[in-house]
Amino acid sequence: MFAVNEYNWPIVSDKNEHIDDILYRFNPWWDSSFALDIIDRPVYTQLWREYWAQGAVVFVTGLRRIGKTMLMKQWIKQLLADGVDKKTILYISLDHISLAKTSIHDLVDRFRALHTLRYEQPLYLFLDEITYIKDFTQELKNLYDLQSVQMVVSSSSASLLRDHRAFLTGRERLIDVMPLTFSEYLLFTDQKPKGAEGYLWEATFELYMQTGGIPAYVLNRDEGYLQSLVDNILYKDILAHYGLKDERLVQDFFALLMERAGKTVSINKLAKVLQISTDTASRYLQYFESTFLIYTIERFGTTNERIRSPRKLYAGDVGIRNLVCGFRDKGAIFENLVYLTIKKQDPRYVYENANEIDFLTKEDRLIEVKYGRELEGSQKALFDSYPASSRLLVGNVADFKALS
Repeated sequence: MFAVNEYNWPIVSDKNEHIDDILYRFNPWWDSSFALDIIDRPVYTQLWREYWAQGAVVFVTGLRRIGKTMLMKQWIKQLLADGVDKKTILYISLDHISLAKTSIHDLVDRFRALHTLRYEQPLYLFLDEITYIKDFTQELKNLYDLQSVQMVVSSSSASLLRDHRAFLTGRERLIDVMPLTFSEYLLFTDQKPKGAEGYLWEATFELYMQTGGIPAYVLNRDEGYLQSLVDNILYKDILAHYGLKDERLVQDFFALLMERAGKTVSINKLAKVLQISTDTASRYLQYFESTFLIYTIERFGTTNERIRSPRKLYAGDVGIRNLVCGFRDKGAIFENLVYLTIKKQDPRYVYENANEIDFLTKEDRLIEVKYGRELEGSQKALFDSYPASSRLLVGNVADFKALS
């Protein structure tokens, strides 16, 4: 038996002291004022406030280093500004190696013990990289059901969250963090050409096409940073997580996917090029999708057409795509950026009589992307005649700005 204090918590052990030290390092606002020099992304902060007010468990997903942690800390700063007691706010990154065998409940209990917070005391929990905890959904459910807590949790794995969120059905909300939009890019780089400076808009947009939208990379332009991000995803989130042994195959598969960004992708062709089975190619494609390195969309049509037709593939960030392929094929890069901008509209592509239109959104809006070009011939005829509530040809930066 362990000795306990008046709150029925175990008296501090060496292990608890170690956890306490980690908690204090992750939560500097407990001991001092909290200075955070970051640029807010209001669209996500607004969503968080809306979901937070509903008492939901807020799941934050997206590519590694897309800014999930910074958003969580921005929201903590907002709570502090709103007058929330700083000793009731806990942030923890659950991928910390020293926490590998520590449950969320143990961490929350130590948090309460540190600040003598009773179980009826409301807590505000920000749990980063939640999928590093084996049974996180059951733990979250128990915390939600049995304690007075509000939670924001993050993950860089789409598949793990999708497989486990059912435990909290009706009590969870999802915020999918995307690369910086063009307007956010202008904010981060402190660039805003005046309306009459059309040539500057074009030049600035081309830099955006080249750089992409990973926040830290936009600020530092260090290709080594971007390469380390890719390496982390390939080795930690794919090779290690799925127990794969062939590093070269994973690297080649990734390079081939980046080459196909903005184009259709066939499982049979991937398998043939890489000399692997179609089953292996299909599994690997799912692995890459689960990390947000790529997205795929279906053809619009009947169930048979959707299943039998190849998907179109887009890079999760064009800066990563350019790291692999170089800054070439600007039409494909431009189309990729359009997709990332309208992703929340659940677009599919249209294919009829050997002609393709890039996107048809769930709002029945038809969109064709032609960077610096015009629609012609039978493709134009399909675009003009296809039954849609509205249609848009996106060919330059002005058209692109109209999307958002």
